[in-house]
Amino acid sequence: MTQSDAAWQHSFINTNRIRLHCVTKGEGDLVLLLHGFPEFWYSWRYQIPALARHFKVVVPDLRGYNDSDKPKSGYDLDTVSADIQGLIEALGYQKAHLVGHDWGGAIAWHFAQKFPRLLDRLAILNAPHPGRFLQELSSNLDQQRRSWYLFACQVPGIPEWLIQNNLKDFVKNLFREQAVRKGAFSSEDTQMYQAALEKPGVLSAILNYYRQFLSPQNWLFEGWKTPDRITVPTLVLWGEEDTLLSKKLTEGLDKLIAAPFKLRIVPNCGHWIQQEVPQTVNRELSNFLRRG
Repeated sequence: MTQSDAAWQHSFINTNRIRLHCVTKGEGDLVLLLHGFPEFWYSWRYQIPALARHFKVVVPDLRGYNDSDKPKSGYDLDTVSADIQGLIEALGYQKAHLVGHDWGGAIAWHFAQKFPRLLDRLAILNAPHPGRFLQELSSNLDQQRRSWYLFACQVPGIPEWLIQNNLKDFVKNLFREQAVRKGAFSSEDTQMYQAALEKPGVLSAILNYYRQFLSPQNWLFEGWKTPDRITVPTLVLWGEEDTLLSKKLTEGLDKLIAAPFKLRIVPNCGHWIQQEVPQTVNRELSNFLRRG
């Protein structure tokens, strides 16, 4: 726990038949921050205090991560979106602003199409729309090369064993090596991520997100081909030099959104955008969310 974390409230909230660990700060309209793989609430450490000046900020560890429950199943987008629906309702709100990065962004895209009545504004950080991502995986060799790990995760048991036995290097390589701004991750930061991944059951749980995503029914889902258009104001922030996700995934997003839409490509920044350029992200999110 960092000094800044000491004043933040940690709690467990029941939703969709599981218990999610959440960090909360501030009062006002609800902002939910959804982390990606292989992170936990800590990836939003710079955004929590900045946004909490104006909002009630709640940051869950997603299903399977860190201190949240780790059931055997339920890592598909429908179920995890229902986790977020239940979280909003358990907090006593009728609507929320939703901000997601990486896998949290994929969940946020899906949530916006499935539960538009629960959403005020949507902000996405370096996360492709799930349907668009599947299209690119099936046809774009560059994205297939970048996503080799996604295919490797499909083998049961072996990825868990390999990561577990090389966890320190795995964390260092994924965060520091994939970042453009290497100073974004101190040794303390990587130790925090490593400790979260060492907890029993975490690795198998979080790899299930990838296994569920590439399941046959997902490839065949007709809804990806003609998705419902998003009806809330949407902001997309994208680190231009993301080595994991091609910038091509940002093309044509305006066709998916029937509401005010802004795309900002951030230069000299990689995949971990809210940690590499926190001041830029804080400013963009604050300006966008406060317009409501």
